Amino acid sequence: MSGGHRLTSRELGKFFEIQNLGLNLPFALGFLVLAAGGFPALVPTILLVIAFVAARNAGHAFNRWTDRDLDAVNPRTQGRALVTGRLSPAAALGFVVLNAAVLFVAAALLNRLALLLAPVALAILLGYSLTKRWSPLTTVYLGLVESITPAAVFIAITGTLPEYVLLAVLALLAWGTAFETIHSLGDLETDRSLRLPTLPGRLGLRRSLTLVPILHASALLLLAAFGLWAHLSAPYYAALAVMAVLAGLVDVTLARDPSRSQRPFRLHFVLGGIFLLGALGAVFL
Repeated sequence: MSGGHRLTSRELGKFFEIQNLGLNLPFALGFLVLAAGGFPALVPTILLVIAFVAARNAGHAFNRWTDRDLDAVNPRTQGRALVTGRLSPAAALGFVVLNAAVLFVAAALLNRLALLLAPVALAILLGYSLTKRWSPLTTVYLGLVESITPAAVFIAITGTLPEYVLLAVLALLAWGTAFETIHSLGDLETDRSLRLPTLPGRLGLRRSLTLVPILHASALLLLAAFGLWAHLSAPYYAALAVMAVLAGLVDVTLARDPSRSQRPFRLHFVLGGIFLLGALGAVFL
């Protein structure tokens, strides 16, 4: 911290984007139940949640640190703690190291394979922050970050990575890319003014709006294929059907007014929750 001011808990939460946990955590919990085939054991569940939160905290803190110069000229981000001086760059890096250490400890307590792959997961998480300055595929890279979730959960709970889980990995790659494409539309003009290469900036608005529903449909089809291979029951597919309807609403809303991407953004929280309900229903009903 710097400037003689104490960082409030609310500001710290915004720094880690704790409010966005609902985007990924429902998927993680859904795959947790599916990997365990029922109620997962308490200790691995706690360790998995700790590892999940620590990993995303490390990624977000590093992203804030690398982006502090860009955030200073973006109207949407000029109030962030690193820009205003309420948090120092050194403190931000300290948060990265602290959360990375928590991730490694939790992974080590889970199993050997989780520990061996923890550095790979961390490298992918931190690597995103460096891609946006030279690659238009940043949104795809963020999809890759989110796609780690099912693989990490199965490795943590079972110590293995079954082949059919790769379908879920591909599904979240498409799902995460769709979500991040929607999110980046809100910064399209700012990114252009800063000459940052982005996928919407490279494709243009019309093609980006066409890409999002294709990605949503691909993700849902891959999740359905995952369910078939895993022999999941009807509630899982019912949840996917509801997700398809709401994803269509997201696509229509976005097409009508691309400048107002917040509502489609928030609907992704609901979609993740529906997936979790479907996973619970498939296991317990």
